[in-house]
Formats: sequence, structure tokens, C-alpha cells
Amino acid sequence: MGQVITRLAEQYDDLCIAAGYDLVDNGKNTYPVFTDLNTCSIKPDVIIDFSNPAALDKLISYSTANSIPIVVATTGFSQAQVKLLEKASKSIPVFFSANMSLGINLLIGLVKKAAKLLESNFDIEIIEKHHNQKLDAPSGTALAIADAINSVLEQKHEYVYDRHSRRKKRSRNEIGIHAVRGGTIVGEHSVIFAGTDEIIEINHTAMSKEIFAAGALRAAKFLYGKKPGMYDMNDLIDEN
Repeated sequence: MGQVITRLAEQYDDLCIAAGYDLVDNGKNTYPVFTDLNTCSIKPDVIIDFSNPAALDKLISYSTANSIPIVVATTGFSQAQVKLLEKASKSIPVFFSANMSLGINLLIGLVKKAAKLLESNFDIEIIEKHHNQKLDAPSGTALAIADAINSVLEQKHEYVYDRHSRRKKRSRNEIGIHAVRGGTIVGEHSVIFAGTDEIIEINHTAMSKEIFAAGALRAAKFLYGKKPGMYDMNDLIDEN
């Protein structure tokens, strides 16, 4: 993702990559890459994080200490790490989204409307597919979709991740979430509303990683100059 963001940033007149942070510097970049944040001598306007949950503590500590806004596009955080982001947002602007695609966020808006209308007569299932190198399952986006659906339901639903050990009928008050890992699938998310004699399915397919990089760059431009607080794709979309 760092290389994709670097390539796309070159297409903007008002953006440039000032520096990078990675545990390994392959020497292929036109900007300096620091393997230790403590040695970073460049203060950027905004940080974009597409890395690993294990890097969050150091990044947030660096961002808050230097008053640098941060766009967090990494997934797989624990509840404690989400709380860390919320705490940081009291002193710096934090843009946090499980998925940087505008299309996915449109899908979330559509499934919320559908869930509200179909709650009483339809079962809800979410299927997500990703490449075989993805570490977290289900995806952060699948969980964000489930949370969005649950937020509009009159009766909150239970998330069920695996049914092979549950020898009983499907409950009405559950959302099934299923993860597929294989090959080089960039990202696919399907929300199925299954009723009596009819099925409604809403899908989003990512054809390349560029859609996430483009979203992250738009988020960085949006976040610059903002007051401390938690922001997400809804804020970016509303502003435009």
C-alpha cells in the first residue's frame, strides 16, 4: 500500500510524500524512509497508516507528541486499541475507517436502509473475500458493515462467525459473517438479505488496491487543518 500511495500521490499537485516509516528500508523511494520513529527528522503535515495493528502504539505516541494528524487505514485492532485512537483524538485529528473506499461506504449506507426495511422478514448474512496474505478475519470492513446494520435494527442481532459447531437452526436475531481467503483477491463484500421466496444481495468488489490509496489521500487532504476529534468517511463524503 505504501508504494501504491506513493505512485498516486505523484499525480497530485498539492500532495507529496515527505518521508516513510517502515521496519525495512528497501532504498527504492525518492524520499527518506526511517526504520525507527525516534530518528525521524522530518515533521509531516499528516500521517497515513497502512501497516499492522502492532505498529499503532508507537504511531499514536509519535503523532500525539508532535501534534500530527493521522489517517488510520489499518484493520484488525483490539477494543483497547480503538480506545487508544479515541483518546488520541482528544488532542489531534484522527481519521479512522475500516475501509477507505468510497464505494464501500456507499454500500454501508444502502444496507442500513435495507436492513431497517427488511428486519422483520429477512435473514442477514455477510460474506467477505480477501487474498491469502490477509491476517485478520473477518475483515474490519465486514465488521463495520455488521455494526452499521445493527445500529438501525430495533432488536440487536448476535454475530455468528462459524456454524459447524452449532447443531441448531439459524436464529432470527443473528447476522452470519463468513470469511474466504485465497489467491490475490483484493476485496469483495456481499450482504445477503434472504427472505421467503426472494433474495436481495448488495455487493462491492475492489478491483485494485488503488481505490483504498486514493481514499486515504483524500482523507489526508480532508484532515489537514481540522480540529482534534474522530473523523471517518462519512465526514469526508458529507463535506463534499
